[in-house]
Amino acid sequence: MRHYCLFGESMRKSNFVIEEMDIKLKTNFIGTNFIFYDEVDSTNQLLLNDNSIKDHGTVLFADNQVKGRGRLDREWITVKDSSLTFSILLTENLEAHRINLISLAASIAVAQSLENLYQLDVRLKWPNDVLIKTRKVCGILVESVSKGDAIERLVVGIGVNVNQPIFEGQFNIPPTSIRKESGKVSSRERLIAEILNEFERILKKIKKDPDSVLNSWRSRCKMIGDNIKVVDGKETTYGTFEDIDKNGFLLLKDKDGVNKIFNGDVTLR
Repeated sequence: MRHYCLFGESMRKSNFVIEEMDIKLKTNFIGTNFIFYDEVDSTNQLLLNDNSIKDHGTVLFADNQVKGRGRLDREWITVKDSSLTFSILLTENLEAHRINLISLAASIAVAQSLENLYQLDVRLKWPNDVLIKTRKVCGILVESVSKGDAIERLVVGIGVNVNQPIFEGQFNIPPTSIRKESGKVSSRERLIAEILNEFERILKKIKKDPDSVLNSWRSRCKMIGDNIKVVDGKETTYGTFEDIDKNGFLLLKDKDGVNKIFNGDVTLR
């Protein structure tokens, strides 16, 4: 049985219709507890810090997010009624060596959903960007709370540009939206249901068949085999994108051998 909680001005000012999402949602635990907010600072921070929210698979959705962040604390800009901004709480089977696979699983879930619904040319960029051709349509941020060596709460934040007609400002990667690429206004309810369905399906595979998850990601990454630059803070490294390893980390080949890259911004040289 699903449980929906509504906060703020309920849904009177939103064009998001939970009943339309519910019809399409086929999950067993992801989104069983669904929390709707009109507006929050950050869906990730709310789920990370509110210990009263405990259910594995809880989804917290915000119609507007005013202090959204991406990797490296970059601002993630959302547009009310035009974006999907939500976070998923995971509290079970949180083994540290699989955390990066969960990030890959989220990007695959978004990519598969866009392919299923809109037949778009979706590509994945390490570590967790979702592109349509060369333009960014979705960002993912995975954060956690630990006690000692144990991870207690893992939050997967997902932001998708759905119906924005234009983008203003300077961006690290040129942005796009499903509307701009497809030429049509899209149903946010149908899309989030599809993403949650796919995420649960892929999440189950991480333990049973991790190689299939890795291969699904590889098949959508067009940079493997290319010469790349990796910037991590003040450190810049160059080499060939050899592959990803069994935990989803980037393997960079240079004249001295193959190095494992845990973080960084990747661009073609």
